[in-house]
Amino acid sequence: MEALVILLAVLVFLLLIALATGVRVVQEWERGLVFRFGQIQRQAPQGPALVRTPGLTLIVPIVDRLQKVNMQTVAMGVPGQDGITSDNVSVRVDAVVYFRVIDPGKAIVNVQNYVYAVSQVAQTSLRSVIGKAEMQDLLAERDKINTELRAIIDEMTEGPWGVRIERVEIKDVSLPEGMKRSMARQAEAERERRARIITADGEYQSSKRLAAAAHELSKDPASLQLRLLQTVTDVAAEKNSTLIMPLPVELLRFFDKASGAAEEAEARPEKPVIEEPPALEEAIENLPSVPEVEGKSGVSGTEADPAVHNPREL
Repeated sequence: MEALVILLAVLVFLLLIALATGVRVVQEWERGLVFRFGQIQRQAPQGPALVRTPGLTLIVPIVDRLQKVNMQTVAMGVPGQDGITSDNVSVRVDAVVYFRVIDPGKAIVNVQNYVYAVSQVAQTSLRSVIGKAEMQDLLAERDKINTELRAIIDEMTEGPWGVRIERVEIKDVSLPEGMKRSMARQAEAERERRARIITADGEYQSSKRLAAAAHELSKDPASLQLRLLQTVTDVAAEKNSTLIMPLPVELLRFFDKASGAAEEAEARPEKPVIEEPPALEEAIENLPSVPEVEGKSGVSGTEADPAVHNPREL
């Protein structure tokens, strides 16, 4: 009886050990693959692999082996790659690749180390894209380069290896020092050109406004004088030690009118002056005066007789 009890205890202990080794836990972000005698368990012959879902799962001890596959998205940095662009510029580009496993069976069976394999594919694809693109595209059209690079890598990894490339981003583009100086000079020249265009446009608009203001002020001389006084006030506000007063506008206009009148008088022809003979004037002055004759009506003779006239009226 003692031997039987010891035997039963040993069997129970072995059974507990077997149960302990046959129970596995699959995490939420993982999927399990069961290999029985080295052969992966499939849902059907030549079909997809049988994947164990998260939670408790049982395997046959010693016979089965459970391998877990991480299904999370992996962010992998791509080392900087040196290359020459299509416009013969030497650059160094590094990137980052985001990928995840969508088929655990292919990721474990078809490739030895899918993380290392994706890294190598990303490096070779990045050098290929650098050789086809121009420097300006690498700097300004990064979205286009990222899309093209993702399509190239995903074509090589998703079908055969069960790894999907979700996103590819170019992190940095290193240029030679000479190219950086050339681009800096180009950018400075472009900014100077824009500044000159803006300044010229402002001066053009200002000149149009000043011309319109001058036209309005020329209609009223008092407005010109008020503008002159305002200018003098603005100049005096600068606390200058010497203030030079310009001539009033009215004075200049007076001189202008005077010079114009003089020129008009010189250009006008003179009228001939007719002089009376001096002898005729002396004869008229020496004539005797005619006495007044009283008529019947009491009116002077000169008034009564219209035939009698004063010799000075001749």
